[in-house]
Amino acid sequence: MSAQEAFQAQRSQLVGLLVSGSLEGFESILDWLLSWEVLSWEEYESLRLPGQPLSHVARHLLDTVWNKGSWGCQKLLDAVQEAQADSQPPDLHDSWDPHSCHPAQDLQRHRPAIVRTLYSHVEDVLDMARERGFISQYECDEIRLPIFTASQRARRLLDLATVKANGLAAFLLQHIEESPAPLSLPFQAAECQRYISKLRTTVSAQSRSLSTYDGVENLCLEDIYTENTLELRTEVGPLKKSPATLGLEELFSTQGHLNEDADTVLVVGEAGSGKSTLLQRLHLLWATGQHFQEFLFIFPFSCRQLQCVTKPLSVRTLLFEHCCWPDVGQQDVFQFLLDHPERVLLTFDGFDEFRFRFTDQERHCSPTDPTSVQTLLFNLLQGNLLKNARKVLTSRPDAVSACLRKYVRTECHLRGFSEEGIELYLRKCHHEPGVADRLIHLLRATSVLHGLCHLPVFSWMVSKCHQELLLQNGGSPQTTTDMYLLILQHFLLHACPPEAVSHGLGPGLLKSKLPSLLHLGRLAFWGLGSCCYVFSAQQLQMAQVAPEDISLGFLVRAQGVVPGTAAPLEFLHITFQCFFAAFYLVLCADVPTTSLRHLFKCRRPGSSPLTRLLPVLCVQSPRTKEGSVAALLQKVEPHNLQITAAFLAGLLSREHQDLLAECQASEKTLLQRQARARWCLARSLRKHFHCIPPAVPGEAKSMHAMPGFVWLIRSLYEMQEEQLAREAVRGLDVGHLKLTFCSVGPAECAALAFVLRHLQQPVALQLDHNSVGDIGVEQLLPCLGVCKALYLRDNNISDRGICKLIEHALHYGQLQKLALFNNKLTDGCAHSMAKLLECKQNFLALRLGNNHITAAGAQVLAQGLRSNTSLQFLGFWGNAVGDEGAQALAEALGDHRSLKWLSLVGNSIGSMGAQALAQMLEKNVALEELCLEENHLCNEGVCSLAEGLKRNSSLKVLKLSNNSVTFRGAEALLQALESNNTILEVWLRGNTFSPEEVKKLSHRDTRLLL
Repeated sequence: MSAQEAFQAQRSQLVGLLVSGSLEGFESILDWLLSWEVLSWEEYESLRLPGQPLSHVARHLLDTVWNKGSWGCQKLLDAVQEAQADSQPPDLHDSWDPHSCHPAQDLQRHRPAIVRTLYSHVEDVLDMARERGFISQYECDEIRLPIFTASQRARRLLDLATVKANGLAAFLLQHIEESPAPLSLPFQAAECQRYISKLRTTVSAQSRSLSTYDGVENLCLEDIYTENTLELRTEVGPLKKSPATLGLEELFSTQGHLNEDADTVLVVGEAGSGKSTLLQRLHLLWATGQHFQEFLFIFPFSCRQLQCVTKPLSVRTLLFEHCCWPDVGQQDVFQFLLDHPERVLLTFDGFDEFRFRFTDQERHCSPTDPTSVQTLLFNLLQGNLLKNARKVLTSRPDAVSACLRKYVRTECHLRGFSEEGIELYLRKCHHEPGVADRLIHLLRATSVLHGLCHLPVFSWMVSKCHQELLLQNGGSPQTTTDMYLLILQHFLLHACPPEAVSHGLGPGLLKSKLPSLLHLGRLAFWGLGSCCYVFSAQQLQMAQVAPEDISLGFLVRAQGVVPGTAAPLEFLHITFQCFFAAFYLVLCADVPTTSLRHLFKCRRPGSSPLTRLLPVLCVQSPRTKEGSVAALLQKVEPHNLQITAAFLAGLLSREHQDLLAECQASEKTLLQRQARARWCLARSLRKHFHCIPPAVPGEAKSMHAMPGFVWLIRSLYEMQEEQLAREAVRGLDVGHLKLTFCSVGPAECAALAFVLRHLQQPVALQLDHNSVGDIGVEQLLPCLGVCKALYLRDNNISDRGICKLIEHALHYGQLQKLALFNNKLTDGCAHSMAKLLECKQNFLALRLGNNHITAAGAQVLAQGLRSNTSLQFLGFWGNAVGDEGAQALAEALGDHRSLKWLSLVGNSIGSMGAQALAQMLEKNVALEELCLEENHLCNEGVCSLAEGLKRNSSLKVLKLSNNSVTFRGAEALLQALESNNTILEVWLRGNTFSPEEVKKLSHRDTRLLL
């Protein structure tokens, strides 16, 4: 049988072989076929038409090769073998003349080797090619689409070089000739090949299903995964742009480095924000060859499981025994890891659940010597071990210390689902006709529930309980506790006979399952007090957790367990463990009521100074028995204690009193616990208020929220008692309440509004750098009546949220200041802004910096300015109003009598806009500061402004830095200053002056700041 006949006989197997791997593998085969000239360029392009299924393209390839006879068929088989073996191509150096007359042909002839050479630094090559004009920005962006791996980007760059006749091919040849020889990886070594294959298979198996949020069924991650809002942390400052939003594939991008020498990427997010799922997605993308192929090895670890390891570990033991064991050649594989750490990625999930606090005091540098698990982890993060290996660490924000941040290369914040993300997730979960639409309609009509769903764990609950939510005749859940009771009902009903399903979560159903729930609660509470989140069979037995308790579905097999080891159990999510712990504290008869004070960190009235001092000295009071409820509560991690406290407050609310009374043997005990929780909450808030320092003379009394304040407010909200909220804030006498960087989302906004609306005096509420969003803005509306100022910088707010805010603000006379830097505002909100200025004649400040407002928006806003007589501060920094927008604003401000400060920094304003502003200065008698830095004024624009200054008597500060101004423009300003005694400063930094000119100008007038 000829090679061609054998080829045809095996066609179906060949198709299966070609499509069984990733697209990356298929393109590797095409590389070899191109280099051997089996395929012409036209044939290659026909195989790369976008949108075609891989199976269709594979059959097309077989047809093309078949037509080339036995030689072509044999070459395809050879190419498959080369790609499967991932063979190292011949060394590129000395293979060609870099000054070849046919560079494109050379690139094609050596394509497999060139792809391998370029892929490790293809981003740098793209930047150089774009800077030198070989490719356009559009072509560069197309190659950098996140769907392409590094190797695929290298191939697309080579494809461009083949068709472009502008020297790109010659540039690439020259670059490769000058580059150092590529790293020779031992792909020929069977040990490494087998280990990488086994590791991919292991990681893939662990990552394919989402079992963390569901004990009943496994969800396919590929089907259900929805992008989360991932923001890159940047240094905060007056001229900083809003945080960049990243795709997961950009996690290791070159931007936003806090410490270039560090190796760790830190991902922080609140409980339930999707950190574990994000890592799981990263693992799956690597294991299936879709992304992150710059790493040959990925080792996933769970901090909650690592902390259970008691014996000393070395790096080798950690990687091989606690992740994936090499079947052969352990020493060779480990040596390769040590020699090439840049090809290694380690992920550590849930650092907040690691009971050891980070320290850099104990140094350990030997990869083979064993040490404690905490010392090993801390030295990996510092780079003392496996330096240059990338690490990804996830954690809740409160667990990240300043000491740890010193060793962080990049920090990202996981903000949760956007509104579009919530809808997309629900549609992925529900393919039944109309179900997703009805759920989305319900969420839009129930802003509190919609606000909770920005955390993926709540979106999962809504999806899971969709029948209960859609069939409810009463109100939807209002609090976090309501939502967890709903999911409790869902799980209990699924464990009951069919005849009990119609009755819902009544006292009868809860009482029938109370023993099981208390067993789970005891386990959850003991785990929190012991910093234990993964439970062995022995620990389950100690807590009296029986198989029927496990069958309820709240405990699931721990993820990431090494195959072959006993499978421990964990709660669906850390918040479920906190919920069951709170349930236990409320309903267990053995829990002393007095111990609840430890949840809210307050002491009994009249307690001695020594008793208050003992916890600070880490000495336990003699009255606190080891292992008691009080002792365990004092050991719970603060962030878990706060969540548990909020759940306990919600369970003890009057709303759920009847439900729990039937399950409590003594109604008196339940009432005592309610009273204790209320007293502790009110007292703790008053203690916060008493700690507020006195006001600075001449300024309003200000309060910056102390740790735990937001969670006290959340707990108060969970109780849903208006009288308690009113009493709690009775002693709050502040003019400015600052809650910046406090992880305030929509749920926290609802709690703040519930409490703050009872304030007696108006307050300036500062919520900068949080995750308020449009839904959070809606939650704040009830407290607008007591807000005299609202600061919402960096909060991902769009036109919809602001328009709704302004619609309500028009009905309240208190609101006078609005700061909206770094959001997502466009011209679409301009009409609302104009109406605000027109209708509120006591409005003082509007700051819209770094949004997306253009000339059209500025023109609309100018209409409102014409009718306004009160505005004093107007900020447009970092928008794009241009000359037309500047002209509209200038015309509106010519006769304005109150505006003192105007910022148009970075708005692409040129000489025409400057001319209009100069005419405004001639007429305006109130403006004191005009900021025009980072524009395009040049000399012509500055000369116009100088003419305006000659007739102006109010302006004190004029900022013109970075405007391409030369000595001629400065000369015109000096002439204007001769007749203007009012102006105090003219900023000209960053312009085009020689050192001699700077010296000369400074001597002529000291008001010029150069």
